[in-house]
Amino acid sequence: MKMVGALLAVHREAAGHTQRSLADHFCISEDHIASIEQGRRPLKMDLAVQLDELLGTNRTLETAVDNMPEVDLVPRFAEEYLDREREAIAISIFATLAIPGQLQTEAYARAVFHSRVPAYNEDEIEQLVAKRIERQEILHRKVPPTISFVVWEAALRDRLGGSEVYAEQLRSLREHADLPGISLQVLPLGRTTHAGLSGPFVLLETPDFQRLAYTETQRGSHLIADPYEVAILTQKYAMLRAQALNPEDTRALLDRLLGEQ
Repeated sequence: MKMVGALLAVHREAAGHTQRSLADHFCISEDHIASIEQGRRPLKMDLAVQLDELLGTNRTLETAVDNMPEVDLVPRFAEEYLDREREAIAISIFATLAIPGQLQTEAYARAVFHSRVPAYNEDEIEQLVAKRIERQEILHRKVPPTISFVVWEAALRDRLGGSEVYAEQLRSLREHADLPGISLQVLPLGRTTHAGLSGPFVLLETPDFQRLAYTETQRGSHLIADPYEVAILTQKYAMLRAQALNPEDTRALLDRLLGEQ
């Protein structure tokens, strides 16, 4: 992404545009352009095509985006979601088989990527871990989004990466459980009813109060804007929060698990 961003900066300056003038032309924020040029945000194909036309760069940016190495590119099916996540004012996350990425320690994230089939090489893993940790910046902003997590207890019981990684991840979760603006709840094993059997999902609220949902499968994902479908997942999340331990009992569970180490 950094190479594509550098290309955009060079062509923008050569065409006599500032980041502000480019942003105004496409009715997006100046920070959006700055983030692309700094390699913090992927350049989407539709914007690349429009930029080539405006800057007279003869498909240079389009070609760069189309040929970006996969390891240097958040999968395209997830790009729009990550854009929305960075800008969201409220995020609700239901996780089942792994700790949510926003709460993963570096070692745990590395263990997650080591579990991937087919396997990543070590360089790919390190780059992916860095991207995952970078996403956690949203938790520590001066004005962070309001974030709710419901995590199935099974994800807490697995020891991805070994006992030391597991213990560090538990400690990190316990620390995050005390942060203002974060609600962490564990959905315990052994329930007789379960509103999340169809799998994990995320709910987002944008700065203009649009409500979106995001779901992942083995081979792709979906960003959902249809109000009816988002409403269904919103109802599920409300039920999951009711079925889960409350935040106080969740902290007590984490304390017990830490005491068993």
